[in-house]
Amino acid sequence: MLNIVPVKLGERSYEVRIGAGLIENAGAAILPMLRRKKLAVVTDETVGALHLDRLRAGFATVGIEISHMALPAGEATKSWRSLSQTVEWLLEQKVERKDVVVAFGGGVIGDLVGFAAAVLRRGVRFVQIPTSLLAQVDSSVGGKTGINTPQGKNLVGAFHQPSLVLADIGVLETLTLRDFLAGYGEVVKYGLLGDPLFFDWLEAEGPALARGDREARLKAVTRSVEMKAGIVERDETEEGERALLNLGHTFCHALENATGYSGRLLHGEGVAIGCALAFELSQRLGLCAQEAPSRVRAHLKSMGMKTDLADIEGDLPDAEGLLRLMGQDKKVVDGKLRFILARGIGEAFVADDVPPDRVLSVLRDALAQR
Repeated sequence: MLNIVPVKLGERSYEVRIGAGLIENAGAAILPMLRRKKLAVVTDETVGALHLDRLRAGFATVGIEISHMALPAGEATKSWRSLSQTVEWLLEQKVERKDVVVAFGGGVIGDLVGFAAAVLRRGVRFVQIPTSLLAQVDSSVGGKTGINTPQGKNLVGAFHQPSLVLADIGVLETLTLRDFLAGYGEVVKYGLLGDPLFFDWLEAEGPALARGDREARLKAVTRSVEMKAGIVERDETEEGERALLNLGHTFCHALENATGYSGRLLHGEGVAIGCALAFELSQRLGLCAQEAPSRVRAHLKSMGMKTDLADIEGDLPDAEGLLRLMGQDKKVVDGKLRFILARGIGEAFVADDVPPDRVLSVLRDALAQR
């Protein structure tokens, strides 16, 4: 049970391998890339406690020696401090230009370690072994790396493609339901932005995915990666089409900033809420039928996911405050907000200069329901 999705980027091309048991066999997969049998692995404390022994054993079977560092789990780790700590540790391990660094964890570790690899010795190779659903379907593919700052999310980073991605769907069985559903927010995004038949399938098979059906999970991860790979191949550095992958993210990033990048709101939860708000905004702008945002919310609710601002615990800024946070988003162009809107399920497009008063209206109504 192994699917392989190529990401075709010329000399920077690589494979995304999707299946069960890939952690135990990671050594055999990575060995052909190595000039010497040494690897530096960066993980987080949660993933390390659960899975590092299996990874180490898999490397040992082919004679690869590893050193590892475990960082605290959570979005707060995507910081200047953790980046400095990671780079300095990699230098202490005497990682050379031709060596390989392994990012073993969720999206936070993948983004951080990928950025560290991008700047270390002006660029060393790295392998992504994503352990969360969100990382497997989204952040591990495409070469976006970076950290958060007080001004906003992912505002400092680099495009640095991995040399290989090993997405072991078996590891998803160790996720909490909340973490799995947060990743599912990114899966749903792919159907909403460009594949209505995939969204139809998710409406039918979403409960099986949540229950742990491996065949359904393999299909969902594979289809998501296929869609992302195709978009990245056509627009690697987000000059155009790749921006569609940010459906829901302008709202999401503002909400993550407002909640302090804390456990109050996981990234995938913010994406789900953001997608619902993006479809609501699209409907109010007369771009899609009223049934579209209702259908999006109905599916998210049926999965037990966060769908509204009312689902976020604690205080939030007012509508004007949230709009100001959106102004720090990477998708602002010439000072104008850029949103990903939709003409219907699977029909997303990039919209520049969306009227702020319409955005404020959506936010005010959403906040009024809290």
